[in-house]
Amino acid sequence: MLKDLPLYECLLECSKRFPDLDPQAASLFMYLLRSADELFEFKADYLSRNNISNGRFTVLMLLSTQEVEGAVTHGLVPRSPADLAEMAGVTRATMTGLVDTLEKDGFVRRESDPHDRRAMLVHLTPKAETFMQNLLPGYFRQVSAMMAPLDSREQDELLRLLTKVRVGIATATSVDVSAPQAD
Repeated sequence: MLKDLPLYECLLECSKRFPDLDPQAASLFMYLLRSADELFEFKADYLSRNNISNGRFTVLMLLSTQEVEGAVTHGLVPRSPADLAEMAGVTRATMTGLVDTLEKDGFVRRESDPHDRRAMLVHLTPKAETFMQNLLPGYFRQVSAMMAPLDSREQDELLRLLTKVRVGIATATSVDVSAPQAD
């Protein structure tokens, strides 16, 4: 990402050459990208200092929580590798690699699904529970510190706005981005 984002005036000047460029939208887009990059860097750094990758952390979080009627509760919920892959937004092959590594490190164990002998379920081990109990308080303190400049109302508004941006992302995937054909 750019260390120094372009000034609005620079984007305004650029829009004279590219009429499809909305300087305000471009500026917001770059700020969002920069913020997301910094957030990801924070998370990666914290997890790295605690000897775990983002992917492995995601699997442990998915196995540590469950959603019941729209509410997230804590509890140890075994899940199939396919379910974990879907929830994490990764391929089944990627999830297999993550589970293999977590199993090798003693954080998860695989067991046959009692309802379907062809399927396997992934369970957290006591070692993983202890690891997460030690990891999460510091992680959540830092997350809270990042969001502290926003009061509760502003946090709600940011969530509302980011939700709208995600709708815009879905819409943008259908926009024709091909270059105009020369006559």
